[in-house]
Amino acid sequence: MNLQKRTPRQATAEARPVRRAGLALAAASLLVVGGTACESDGATPAGDAAPAASASTEPGDQAASPSGARSPDAEEDGTATSGEGGGPGKSSPDRTEKLVDGSEARITEVGEQHYVAKIVSKGAVVATLETDGHDAGLNANGMFVALTLGGDLASWMGNDHQGPGTFALEGGWKAKVTKVGELRYRAQIIGHDGVAGTLETDGHDTGLDANGVYIVLSNGGVISSHK
Repeated sequence: MNLQKRTPRQATAEARPVRRAGLALAAASLLVVGGTACESDGATPAGDAAPAASASTEPGDQAASPSGARSPDAEEDGTATSGEGGGPGKSSPDRTEKLVDGSEARITEVGEQHYVAKIVSKGAVVATLETDGHDAGLNANGMFVALTLGGDLASWMGNDHQGPGTFALEGGWKAKVTKVGELRYRAQIIGHDGVAGTLETDGHDTGLDANGVYIVLSNGGVISSHK
């Protein structure tokens, strides 16, 4: 075997590590989501137009954004995507349900006890309900929609009362509705053993699942229940 003798300079040159300069580019995707309002305040139920958030037909009731709702600016049918994985930008919902006015709700599970329901009418998203630590509710021109922490959804019309006042609800419940500020009402849900829960609007509608009885309180003081 022939061994080639290396000079000290050659050995040093070969042992010297090669360094390459690299440029790392980082990109962050931003999912833009609107506030908490339906887009069309002039909408009417029965599927003829998009439901408006909390625009109650009761006198003195004022339109505002739904509970936990986000307005995607009447985004088109498929909605924006945020890539793969869950979240409000998920391209396809987990399930779709028909609402009582002919529109539909596209429901996506975002996380544990965290659901998003996009209300779609005539191909446009007109409101979004989201449960994030609490149930959600919406009064859309007399169509009431409730979304629970477990992802259950209910919609109905009628059976509503204009607060302030004390009213009988489904399931033997009562509601004592008081006005506590502008677009702000509080409803104490009363059972046989006294006050079992409290709903409060603060610029947006809200909802509650009371042992299988769905209750919605609008920011105009309208309360309705459904079993």
